[in-house]
Amino acid sequence: SGGGRFSGSSCGGGSSRSSCGGAAGGYGSIRRSSAYGGGFGGGGAGFSGGSFGFPGGNVGILSYDEKLTMQSLNERLASYMETVRNLETENAQLEQLIREWYQKQGPSGPKDYSHYYGQIEELQSQIVTAAVDTHKVLLDLDNTRMTAEDFRVKYETECGLRQNVEADLNSLRPLLDSLTLCRSDLEMQFESLKEEMIDVKKTHEEEIKQLESQSSGDVSVKVNAAPGEDLLKKLNEMRQEYEAIIQKNHAEVEKWYESKMEEVNQQVHSSGQEIQSSNQQISELRREYQSLEIELQSQLSMVDSLQSNLEDTERRYNLQLQQIQCMISPLEEELASIRCEMESQNEEYKMLLGIKPRLEQEIQQYRALLE
Repeated sequence: SGGGRFSGSSCGGGSSRSSCGGAAGGYGSIRRSSAYGGGFGGGGAGFSGGSFGFPGGNVGILSYDEKLTMQSLNERLASYMETVRNLETENAQLEQLIREWYQKQGPSGPKDYSHYYGQIEELQSQIVTAAVDTHKVLLDLDNTRMTAEDFRVKYETECGLRQNVEADLNSLRPLLDSLTLCRSDLEMQFESLKEEMIDVKKTHEEEIKQLESQSSGDVSVKVNAAPGEDLLKKLNEMRQEYEAIIQKNHAEVEKWYESKMEEVNQQVHSSGQEIQSSNQQISELRREYQSLEIELQSQLSMVDSLQSNLEDTERRYNLQLQQIQCMISPLEEELASIRCEMESQNEEYKMLLGIKPRLEQEIQQYRALLE
C-alpha cells in the first residue's frame, strides 16, 4: 500500500517507470540491512557537505551524488516491495495449503460417533436384560432357599414325630414282653392244674376201686353216720371255677393284648404312612432342588458368558479408542507444528507491520527530499 502511494505521488511527474516499478521490492534490502542509517547516506551520498545545494559547477536541480542516492533508495524500495509481494504470495499459498489440509485430512468439525450409538444402545439393553435376569435368578434362589428351609423344618418335625413313635414303640415292647411272659405263665399254670386234676381223678378212681374191693365180702356193716361230702362234686365245682377263672383271665388278657396290638398296629400304620408321605415329599423336594440347582448353574453360566461378552466388547472398544487416539496424536502434533509455523509467520507479519511505519517515515523523508 505504501508503494502504491509512492508511485501515485512521487512518480506521477517525470520520473522513470523503472524507478517506480522497482520500488516494489525495495523494502527487502532495507529489512536485510543492519541499520537504516544507510538508507539515505549509503555509498557516500549523504545530505552533508552541500551535496543537495546548488553549486556553481552543477547544472540542474539535483547534483550527481543526490541522483545516486535517490537511485539507490529507489532500488532498495523496489527490492523491499518485491520481498513483500513474495511473502504475501507465500502466505496466500500457505493459507490455501492449510485450508486444503483441513478439508482433506483435518477434522472438519466434531467427530461423528453416531455409527457407534446403535451398538452402545444394544449393549446397554443387553446389560439391562442381564441384570434383570440376574435379579430374577437371585429372587428365585431366595424363594427356593425359603421353600427348602420350610421343607427342612417340616422334615425335622416329621423326624421328631417318627422318633417319638419309635420311642413309644420301644417303651411298649417291654410291656408286650411282660404280657407274653404272663400269658406263658398262665398257660403253664393251666397245664399244671390240668395235670393235677388228672392225678386227682386217678387217685380218686383208685380209692374207689380199693373201697369196692374191700366191700366185696359178706360182712355188712351198717354205720349210722351222717352222709359224707361228695368230693367228686366238690372237685368238679372247683375245677369249673378254676376253668372259668382261667378262661376269664385268658379272654381278658387276649382282649387287652388284641386292643394294644391294634393300637400299636394303627400307630405303626399311621407312622408308616406319614413316613412314606414324608419320603415322597423329600424326594419331590430333592428333585426340585436338583432342577433349581441345574437352572442356577445354567443362569450362572449365562451370566459368565454375558460378562465375558461385555469384557470382550469393552476390550474391543478400548482398542478402537486407542487406535483412534494413536491416529489423533500425530494429527494433533501436525496441527501444533502448523500452529507454530502460523505463529512464526504471524511474528514475521508483525515484524513487517513494525517495519511499515519506518518505511512510511522513510517515504516521507524521500518525498521531502524530492520536494
